[in-house]
Amino acid sequence: MTLFSPLDLFALAFFIVTWAGYAALLELTPHGRGGLNARMHDYRDAWMQQMLNREMRMVDGQIMASLQNGTAFFASTSLIAIGGTLTVLRSTEDLITIVSTLPFGFPTTRMQWEIKTIGLATIFVYAFFKFAWSYRLYNYVAIMIGAMPPSTEKDTVEAKRHALRTGKLCEAAGRHFNRGQRAFFFALGYLGWFISPWLLFFSTLAIFAVMWARQFVSDASASIKAE
Repeated sequence: MTLFSPLDLFALAFFIVTWAGYAALLELTPHGRGGLNARMHDYRDAWMQQMLNREMRMVDGQIMASLQNGTAFFASTSLIAIGGTLTVLRSTEDLITIVSTLPFGFPTTRMQWEIKTIGLATIFVYAFFKFAWSYRLYNYVAIMIGAMPPSTEKDTVEAKRHALRTGKLCEAAGRHFNRGQRAFFFALGYLGWFISPWLLFFSTLAIFAVMWARQFVSDASASIKAE
């Protein structure tokens, strides 16, 4: 006898494939380069090139501090989410009873519930590592900004190379931050599995649709594409 039913396993596989497919769509395909994230990467490069023209770079430092603070907030939130998820393990029996009373809830054993909970905690652990690494990369970007050549040397080859390197490093920080946020969003879809594998299907599709819309057809995306 298998621990999970074929429907559960298929729903979980659908969740994983959808998450991986969405990430690949954004980061590895030409279509993804038209998304909001990719366009913001272009503006990161433009930011670093424009910085070469400025003698006073306090505003750039303030922008970096804002990016670091936002990343630190999500890293801290990930730790809280991990702790909250592990706390759920102490109330397994009560939660199973509550879910079993729902009209669309599926019967769940203690072992199944605990494995699902550990899976959710794993998602938040992944998010924490992404946010923590992003925070570290933003620290490196801050150092690179501090080492940026003065505006009097903006036309030199080394200055342009330094701006390019800094922009690419900032892109990497933003990319890992985006992956951490993506994990948060898909964790919301994963919650559907605690009630029913069918709900996992629908919640995963809903998360995918919302995130895709924000990247390609949202008002924010339209404003970036405006000419």
